[in-house]
Amino acid sequence: MATSEMNLNVPANLPDEETQAWRARRRQQMWRARMLPALGVASLIFAWWAVVAGFHVKPFIAPSPALVFETLFAKSDVLLQNLVPTAVEASLGFLLGNLAAIVLATIFVHNKTLQDIFYPVAVMINSIPVVAKAPILVLIMGNGLEPKITIAAIVCFFPTLVNMVRGLEAVNPQAMELMHVLSASKREIFFKLRLYASLPYLFSALRIAASMAVIGAVVGEWIGATEGIGAMIIQATYAFDSALLYTAIIMSAVLSGFFFLVIAALERWLVKWQPEGVR
Repeated sequence: MATSEMNLNVPANLPDEETQAWRARRRQQMWRARMLPALGVASLIFAWWAVVAGFHVKPFIAPSPALVFETLFAKSDVLLQNLVPTAVEASLGFLLGNLAAIVLATIFVHNKTLQDIFYPVAVMINSIPVVAKAPILVLIMGNGLEPKITIAAIVCFFPTLVNMVRGLEAVNPQAMELMHVLSASKREIFFKLRLYASLPYLFSALRIAASMAVIGAVVGEWIGATEGIGAMIIQATYAFDSALLYTAIIMSAVLSGFFFLVIAALERWLVKWQPEGVR
């Protein structure tokens, strides 16, 4: 059996004909999952080229895709050098913000009084634009990594908090009643029931937070940094280097997409009980 067929996870006890048909459907689904996004990206690049070429847009306003890709290869060393601090800030902010959200959601579910007191505070803090929070944190923490990590953590925090609270509360009432009949402790209910119920909600939030962490790190670098993708964007803007500006933006998008795919792969590995169309 070919390796690609072995990875199709054929259901047990299917007749040979149904097995072959099932594999064919799975191959078609996998092809669509890979080719349609590639087609969307190609269409976007073509539309970009058509607008720039058709309207004779000046390069300092909007460069052509060819110029951007040329800049990407010509300045790859500088771009990768600046991508590293942004990736570090986004990764640490992602971990810190989501860990804090999970811990606080757990506390809220077990103490409704604290939830009623502090949940509105979390909503109020989230309503403040991130570009307004960033200068305050830079004034408090300086221009090092700390404010960038904190900003990335803050933008990750609220989506995960909301989804985690909802997930921990989305427990089957009959399963909860059974746990009470069996005299299960709060610890046992949490780890054997609530945590499993919350995982689909948690990973939905983590996929959002994976992209938001990069946004937070870039915004933090806008306020005060000498390196990073955000700093490159500011420098390219003031220098009217639109090719470098677009290239830096593409690099940040690629980083966000990479984080998103990592979380999606982790979800497929851990949350195996969901229907395939939900994942």
